[in-house]
Amino acid sequence: MTVRPTVRLKLTMAYGGLFLLAGAILLTLNYALVRSSLGKPAPQVGVTFTAPAAGGGAGLSGKETQVFVGSAGVPRPGVTVPEPVTPDGRKVSDVLRDLTNSYRNKTLHQLVVKSLQALGLMGLVSVGFGWGLSGRVLSPLHRMTAAARRLSEENLHERIALDGPDDELKELADTFDAMLGRLEAAFESQKRFVANASHELRTPLSIIRTEVDVALANPDAGPEELRRMGEVVRRATERSDALIDGLLVLARSDRGPAARAPVDMADLAEEALAQAAAEAAAAGVATSGRFDPAPTAGDDALLGRLAGNLIENAIRHNESGGRLDVVTGPAEAAGGGPGEVRLAVANTGPVIEPGEVDGLFEPFRRLGAERLAGRGAGLGLSIVRSVVAAHGGRIAARPRPGGGLVVEVFLPRADALVSGL
Repeated sequence: MTVRPTVRLKLTMAYGGLFLLAGAILLTLNYALVRSSLGKPAPQVGVTFTAPAAGGGAGLSGKETQVFVGSAGVPRPGVTVPEPVTPDGRKVSDVLRDLTNSYRNKTLHQLVVKSLQALGLMGLVSVGFGWGLSGRVLSPLHRMTAAARRLSEENLHERIALDGPDDELKELADTFDAMLGRLEAAFESQKRFVANASHELRTPLSIIRTEVDVALANPDAGPEELRRMGEVVRRATERSDALIDGLLVLARSDRGPAARAPVDMADLAEEALAQAAAEAAAAGVATSGRFDPAPTAGDDALLGRLAGNLIENAIRHNESGGRLDVVTGPAEAAGGGPGEVRLAVANTGPVIEPGEVDGLFEPFRRLGAERLAGRGAGLGLSIVRSVVAAHGGRIAARPRPGGGLVVEVFLPRADALVSGL
């Protein structure tokens, strides 16, 4: 049976190994200190008997006799006599030396044996504590793993919500919760997008089918009625064509530009405003523009659609007698970064609440409702947001005082892009 090398097992082995290493070092130091305190093995010793000069001779009895034990060969003052022996014929000095060395060796041996037994026992205890501690430390990871396994479209609202100290694991759990929040928002947005796209595509088809059924059900339908039906069908097909075209552009912008080329947003904005001049005049909207150079790099078709969508949206959601102002140039003068260029489109129109601005950039969202009958498919500003993101830019939108909307697009300047490569 193969043991799976889990992180918990690895941490447990690491804890146990570190404890054993520290214990071995401590026991080695302890052994060295005890051995040093017991001294070195006893050397060969001699016995010297020194008797007072007044005693008239040397002897082994009497209070006057003094005995000195010292290193062999070291001369001592006094009278040297033969070293005494034990009844079994061994020298006293050898017996003392053997006893000393035996005691020292036995003590060191017992110290090593008992220390190794204690180290082994504590090693087992440390492994047990390490297993429990690693399980407690890794429990947030198990919660995150379980949450990831449960994830589906139905329970993206669940969160780990880890409590405890603000450490790395809590940071990971909070990051995971934030990711779940983004996924939930993305899935909800995708659901709305699919539902709205299906509705928008189904509506013109329903109109076409209804008109055709009415015409076929009336055997007396004349040329005028058939012509009216044809005009309705044509408008419905044009609406479907515009919607499909917008969806294709949105998908293309989400993928990002296939190649980057130098582009001046001033030229694109000026051209887009010129193309929308007739529509603005028909809507009674006065236009003005200041086109200072705004060099960037990207897909000129997508960036041209960006400028065109902003201008068309500003005309179609304006009011008769209103205004439309378009400005391009460096971003520094408008509070942007030094490496950015700016395209700003401001228009008059209905009053917009600040909380409604972000929703205008969602697909099929218009002011006051998600879908409204009228011109366009409701993809204009969502395409703008996607194109800007694909080119590494950002959008700043805010309500215009008195009504209307101000949209500022900030894109990386061409020289900043080159220097960043």
